[in-house]
Amino acid sequence: MLNVISADHEGVPATDRGLAYGDGLFETIRMSGQRAVLRRYHLDRLATDARRLGIVVDYAELDRELTNATSRLAPIDADRPWILKLILTRGSGGRGYRPPEPSETRLIVSAAEMPPIPDTDSVVARTASFPLIVNSRLAGIKTLNRLEQVMASREFTGDEWELIMRNAHGDLVEGTRTNLIARVKDEWITPPVSAIAVAGVMRQYAMECLVASGETVIERSLTPDPGSLPGFRGLYLLNSVFGVVAVGSLDSVDLPVDGTLATICHPLKTLE
Repeated sequence: MLNVISADHEGVPATDRGLAYGDGLFETIRMSGQRAVLRRYHLDRLATDARRLGIVVDYAELDRELTNATSRLAPIDADRPWILKLILTRGSGGRGYRPPEPSETRLIVSAAEMPPIPDTDSVVARTASFPLIVNSRLAGIKTLNRLEQVMASREFTGDEWELIMRNAHGDLVEGTRTNLIARVKDEWITPPVSAIAVAGVMRQYAMECLVASGETVIERSLTPDPGSLPGFRGLYLLNSVFGVVAVGSLDSVDLPVDGTLATICHPLKTLE
């Protein structure tokens, strides 16, 4: 049985394991009225990653509660974009870190204003000094434990739109809130899931769109200076709220801006 809490009406128990240990997952979903962008992708990831963590929930429950939440939280202006956040935790209980058996899965739902989308063709990015070290057993899972991103985000100065994190080898891995994909010659390169903290649903959708368009997509590391790669044509940030955002400057170095990906990949077409 899924225990649902509406964050705007009820408090989350202090004993919740998501609060105590980061024992849970979350999804941040762009909405238009009662329709969700990349709805199926978000629900698939949440259900799949819950199974990986041993959190008991099924797709049908999540789908039903998403519908309930949107019908209650959607703004009166039917077309106004907003954000729905779903936090799924193992609930309360257990002794220390050891989870309770059985556990009572908890879903916390909340709404927020849509953040501003960049109004330019490209944005400024900078590499963060705080590294991203990924546990291979948890790679790609959007858990509640995002402390590395929190620490990296403390480096924002206000002059950049995103900070891009590096791994222990210095390779570019992902942004504090985005995945990366670069166009080099006629190929698209994105860091593999094994190297990233969050395998974003926008990343998955973009890769599917590119392959369906006959493009070549390769999962491999991105060097610390991708602009120096022969045939480099652009670096993009991928996020389910913002979509595709081109990087025009990285660490004060101008990068070429190619609008190809934005013409191939239209996440708003996935509204349902």
